[in-house]
Parts: sequence; C-alpha cells; structure tokens
Amino acid sequence: MKEHPILFSGPMVQPVLDDKKTKTRRVIPWLASLECCPYGVPGDRLWVRETWTTESPRWDGEKAEAFMDSVLTHNDALLYKATDKGADRIWRPSIFMPRWASRITLEITDVRVERLQDISEADAEAEGATPQVVLPGDAVSYVAGFYWLWDSINAKRGYGWDRNPLVWVITFRRLKGESK
Repeated sequence: MKEHPILFSGPMVQPVLDDKKTKTRRVIPWLASLECCPYGVPGDRLWVRETWTTESPRWDGEKAEAFMDSVLTHNDALLYKATDKGADRIWRPSIFMPRWASRITLEITDVRVERLQDISEADAEAEGATPQVVLPGDAVSYVAGFYWLWDSINAKRGYGWDRNPLVWVITFRRLKGESK
C-alpha cells in the first residue's frame, strides 16, 4: 500500500466528509501513460490536501519546518476552510498542506479510464454533484450538475467539458479511523 496526496477544492471536501462523494475524476495529460494511474491503485491511500490554517497566524512568513514546530509547540488547532468558516483568517492554499495536517484519508477501491462525457447519472451523483434542472421538461440531472462543477474547476485550465478529455475515474471510501 502506498500513500499519495490529492487536492480537493473547498466545495468537494464537505461531500467527502458527508460520505456523499465517493468518486473523483482527474484529467489524464496527453503525454501520460494509461498503464499507471499517478494517484494509485486499489488498496492505496489518498490523503486529501485542502485549504487550511491554524487558530493563530504565526506561520505567516515562516518556513514550513518552523511553522510545524510552532503549531506543535503551541498546540494550535488546525482549521479547514471547507468547514471552519471564519473571518479574518489567513488561509494556506491546499497545495502547501503537509501530510500531518491532512484530516481526510481515502482508500482507493477502483481505478478506470473513460472520456469525461461518458459519466453516468449514478457516477455524477457519486462525484458529489448537485442535481440541476434540465430543459425541456424540467428533468433533474446529476450529470448537468457535474457539468457545471467540472467547468468551474477545470475549464480555466483548458480541460472544459466541451474538450471531453480522458480522465482517471477513481473510486474511494473514506477511512473514518484515519481522518481527524
């Protein structure tokens, strides 16, 4: 078993914590090999990186090691933007979250490759998407909700829904004993 970091945006952390998000799709860059998913294989674990901070802003301007020593020495509580909405906080970007600060650990149960637009209603719901009304007929669709969610995160990176990129489809379960 190996551990790998994975970034989750703020709106995706709460569905993971609520056990409503059990899948994630990640773009496969055109140069990547399809033989090996960089996020792991079934049985591997993912530790979630999310936007975070501490009760006190001592870390501002400090190196990571000094910040960690400061947190451990002063027993600062860790705060997470997805669930600890607070005014006047200096939030640290998820990309800079070290393993020790992660509160969510996931176990990979399946990995496959597919085109983004091949997503099913059940998979879109498992992605944590909110259903959207689709005209005509006012039908409700998780795929429509996923479309908007996907584009809000990926379109600016050149991987919008309309590009229909190949994606890793990673199914996981949250390890409750591992999460803080």
